[in-house]
Amino acid sequence: MKDTMGLFKPLTLGAVTLQHRVVMAPLTRSRSIQPDSIPGDLMATYYDQRASDGGLIVGEATNISITSRGWLGSPGLYTADQVRGWKRIVDRVHGKGGVMFAQLWHTGRSSHVAMTGGEPPVSASVDPAYWRNPRHLVSIPGEWASPSPHRALTVAEIGAIVEDFRRAAERAMDAGFDGVELHGANGYLIDQFLQDGSNMRSDDYGGSIENRSRFPLAVVDALVSVWGASRVAVRIGPSGRWNGMSDSDPVALFSHLAQSLNRFELAYLHIIEPRIGGSELVHAGQGAVATEQLRAIYRGRMISAGGFEADTAAAAIEQRITDAVAFGRYFVANPDLPRRLREGLPLSDYNRDTFYTFDAKGYSDYPAWNSSQFV
Repeated sequence: MKDTMGLFKPLTLGAVTLQHRVVMAPLTRSRSIQPDSIPGDLMATYYDQRASDGGLIVGEATNISITSRGWLGSPGLYTADQVRGWKRIVDRVHGKGGVMFAQLWHTGRSSHVAMTGGEPPVSASVDPAYWRNPRHLVSIPGEWASPSPHRALTVAEIGAIVEDFRRAAERAMDAGFDGVELHGANGYLIDQFLQDGSNMRSDDYGGSIENRSRFPLAVVDALVSVWGASRVAVRIGPSGRWNGMSDSDPVALFSHLAQSLNRFELAYLHIIEPRIGGSELVHAGQGAVATEQLRAIYRGRMISAGGFEADTAAAAIEQRITDAVAFGRYFVANPDLPRRLREGLPLSDYNRDTFYTFDAKGYSDYPAWNSSQFV
């Protein structure tokens, strides 16, 4: 059996205490009820299956408004029906003794008018090369399509989106979540402001690293105003290139961001390692380089994600590189992943072809180890 006991030490993250450090990563799975993006019974079953006593689930990326949407089937937190749907899910996670954070999301330019109610997608700046690149696709009714042409946000509109995040945080509280995580990675709106490959503004929200960090930090302020810092987290992807991202000096950028986040005393900082591109492992063998670099700067708790196996996750914790590890693909196919890692049980294989489909297949039909399939 691989030595994974480092994964099973209690951990305090801000206002919550976990009994183990096997975190379920936020996983877009496209199973909300359409056309209104309402979490339904299928999602409730899925999260219930993966809840564990004292374990943290970070909910899938959740839209803060209609115009923030960019992925067919992703849920929202902007209507009363969505709040009720999420409450049923959170209640089931809590019934298993689990902890659940909502991940709040604005897709920015990675969207299509079919998803935004007809409004053009928005971003920090306009870059026609993005929507013209055939590699960039978004999920819309009936197909995968190129993103629609986007436009740059005005300063007033930036303030309005900060308010959308604040209201979504309030709805997450109404739904019973234990906290909120800001999605600041993978080339979505927060990331589009941070990195200078997508942010070419010349006003107070562009140019210098301080200016490019202004909007993300304003959103964090808004979330903290609702929840208090000890129940707010941020997810970032240093040096990530997914969705056309790039920066001229990523080490300086994300070092500044991590230093700026220190003042909040957040629940945790969630870091996606750059060896991951979207859902693919693109730099096999690369260590937790982003976490290691930011560990010397960020003073709070850290969760790392991206390409970890049981042994490398346990080693990163034992070496104090990180405090917990978020697993994605393994949680897809192993609803009882913490038990399997603790007991050294074999892991079921996942099927990428069903990651982003719309029914129970490849979603809620993966059995736990003690089901009849394995006895």
